[in-house]
Amino acid sequence: MYSKEITICNPTGLHARPASMLVSNASKYESTITLKRVGTEDEYNVKSIVMLLACGLSQGEKAVLAAEGSDEEQAVTELAAFIENLSE
Repeated sequence: MYSKEITICNPTGLHARPASMLVSNASKYESTITLKRVGTEDEYNVKSIVMLLACGLSQGEKAVLAAEGSDEEQAVTELAAFIENLSE
């Protein structure tokens, strides 16, 4: 398993449009990918729009992006950069 702590920088958080874009990007990877708000135990499947919206991350919140599988490091690195660069 490979993971990285990220910060949500998007002013509107991880709402429907960016969450949808994240799901689309995450679906390209073979690994199982999860997102977990720092300080909680709940994990959310990044390949599920319903799960990401349920997570409800807002601007400034920290989360842990993790992946397990054959392309885990690439998935985490690229998706973390995508999330941290969202600006809509």
